[in-house]
Amino acid sequence: MSMTDETIAPSADRPEAGPEEARPIARRTLHDEVVTRIRDMITEGQLAPGARVHEGQLGAALGISRTPLREALKFLAREGLIELVPSRGAIVRRFSPKDVYDMLSVLATLEAEAGRLACANASDADIAAVAGLHARMMAFYASRNRLEYFKLNQAIHTAIVRLSGNAVLADIHETLQSRLKRIRFLGNQEPPKWDEAVAEHEEMITALTARDPDRLAKILANHMRNSWERVRQTLP
Repeated sequence: MSMTDETIAPSADRPEAGPEEARPIARRTLHDEVVTRIRDMITEGQLAPGARVHEGQLGAALGISRTPLREALKFLAREGLIELVPSRGAIVRRFSPKDVYDMLSVLATLEAEAGRLACANASDADIAAVAGLHARMMAFYASRNRLEYFKLNQAIHTAIVRLSGNAVLADIHETLQSRLKRIRFLGNQEPPKWDEAVAEHEEMITALTARDPDRLAKILANHMRNSWERVRQTLP
């Protein structure tokens, strides 16, 4: 698929993605850095749902050529964060409230099962590593660094799912979690909602450390259901 300046030029019916806040990227580990930077821009809303990505502006802001930018957009399309539309280019994907509810419902089931399996399969070192992620997350919570907090929050969910030992479950979970990054990030905008989510994570780590499968499964499932309540009013 070719994405030229002409095919992704701004149009009157779609907002153009603005890269004003972007910073130039160092050339080392270029692909990973570009993917991470664009993913963060989507998560934080610098690239809004439904916005058309203007390659020329975004590439210039990040200090990269079109080739690595297009490769990053293709990667993010596989994650479900970007849509590559023929003759129109790359567009930040927009999800309906029903899409979000359905994905969170599936995540609730997946994480509950993963939690049960993790309690049985994880080593003490594995559990200690997750607890370490939690401690780092709490430090960012204390400093009110919402983006870095959120990245570690997501890393904890991923780690617990991987400790299940079920690769198929982990693959499906990764796909859905990637698609929900922006929406779940919005769930922590209000301090009371953020505090509530943190309290649930504290319970999560306590249950995992105690290797209590039923308790951990219940906490994880409720956490996903509560995530819906935290984000539903932010959706169009």
